[in-house]
Amino acid sequence: MVWESFCEKDTAKIGETLAREAKPGEIYLLEGDLGVGKTVFAKGFALGLGITEPITSPTFTIIQEYEQGRLPFYHFDVYRIADELGYESYFFGQGVCLIEWASLIQGLLPAECRTIRIEKDLERGFDYRRVELVDGIALIGEMTE
Repeated sequence: MVWESFCEKDTAKIGETLAREAKPGEIYLLEGDLGVGKTVFAKGFALGLGITEPITSPTFTIIQEYEQGRLPFYHFDVYRIADELGYESYFFGQGVCLIEWASLIQGLLPAECRTIRIEKDLERGFDYRRVELVDGIALIGEMTE
């Protein structure tokens, strides 16, 4: 499934729409370059789960946990980690995981993931994003057009 986004509001809305369909135990892998809108997407995703508290990037905390929505939401940013992070209780629990930079921990990921890839296309405009959802692990270098 592919969506087009022409502004941050569109990107957040796509995240919100996907989260409304999220089920307990699902893991979403969020792939994209720096500055592509992963945190904007995560904010929309949280809103779709009914979470209204401020959503911040877990860049230095690795994991941000939000319990107030219809499902627990675990937002990971694994860009700066070099070791395992006690992931089992998150990956195999009843919450929803959204993992940024998942390609860095590919060996730890269960096969039952959904990959969300966000890409810029400057020829379509500075704010344009292409957002693609693929069932399974389809990390950077593995996505198909």
